[in-house]
Amino acid sequence: MKDTVDNTVAYYEPSTCDLEEFTALIEQETQREQVPHAAAVEKNIPIYDMANLRSALEDGRARRGIMAEWAHVLRSGAGGIALKGAYPHLAILDEATRIYKGIIADEKQRPGGAGDHFAASGTNDRIWNALQKLCETSPEAFLRYFANTSIAAVCEAWLGPNYQMTAQGILVHPGGAAQQAHRDYHLGFQTADVSMSYPAHVHDVSPIMTLQGAVAHCDMPLESGPTKLLPFSQAYRPGYAAWRRDDFRALFEERHVQLPLTKGAAVFFSPALFQAAGANTSHDIHRFANLLQVSSAFGRAMETVDREKMCKLLYSHAYRVKQENSLSAAELSAAIAATAEGYSFPTNLDRDPPTNGLAPETRAAFFRRALAEGIEEHSFAKRIDQMFMANRA
Repeated sequence: MKDTVDNTVAYYEPSTCDLEEFTALIEQETQREQVPHAAAVEKNIPIYDMANLRSALEDGRARRGIMAEWAHVLRSGAGGIALKGAYPHLAILDEATRIYKGIIADEKQRPGGAGDHFAASGTNDRIWNALQKLCETSPEAFLRYFANTSIAAVCEAWLGPNYQMTAQGILVHPGGAAQQAHRDYHLGFQTADVSMSYPAHVHDVSPIMTLQGAVAHCDMPLESGPTKLLPFSQAYRPGYAAWRRDDFRALFEERHVQLPLTKGAAVFFSPALFQAAGANTSHDIHRFANLLQVSSAFGRAMETVDREKMCKLLYSHAYRVKQENSLSAAELSAAIAATAEGYSFPTNLDRDPPTNGLAPETRAAFFRRALAEGIEEHSFAKRIDQMFMANRA
């Protein structure tokens, strides 16, 4: 990947991002010889025909060659790939679509609306944790849906073995608005202030911990709003700060590409790629995709810790020392960081939706807020229990 910034930069801020450097990166072109396994290159995105490659994935050496090419594209090339015919048997998709639409109908009968990261409640129909819900509704359909060697290979190409799969179904109706340009999970799901608080080298690590993908459950012509992608934008290291700037977003709108997808196709891209769902300007296409968010096996702590119990034990003592002013705010914050879960994910987004931003409130953030607002101990413990249950599957 081209190094676009001084390696001595400790933190990235929107004000220091360079639009000219970014523009130079996205003016690259995918060379056909760089992607020999691709059937075509469209708008800089390599297209792989899985009808021709699926059997090669059963041969260890050939499989590694294909995966190495995919990894290179995701990291140093265009940043995204399309797999034509990722699902050769469309009946599998039809059965999953039927189940997912039933889940949507059932969840719509429940009080309240599901939160979304980039769309107001009610704009889309979204199924949080579509992975588990499909398995619970029909283990047989789940088995056939995820017994997909093409998807397994691209996940392993980027993340290595032992990856962790999650999925969210999204149904965008005619008239559904486009998203704004953004980067994705992890740092893309944080507010600007939180994102900027992570040092520059963490911005480099975040994209290699996750793979984004989408399976087309219906034909998606351009008017239905398939995902807008900005090839090569993942190579801009300060991009988690840059995408929040109006001039970078304007350039995205000017230079992005969209690929029409046929039912059964899939796209995968680096979470650092500037991307956004397109507007559904069709009159009759209800665009349904299963969004796959796949995580590295390495994103886990070594020990299990009962942090809920620790929070409840510590709260009264933390409250007392705050009232006494016997610890500084920084010292108290350090103690909370060692005690409470400081990250929003993984969580059950049905019970714990991102209604006040891009991510749910963390238990560490709630701990600090409780002290600031003087929440009494019983109410604090009750809310911690609620947050614990929300995080359970």
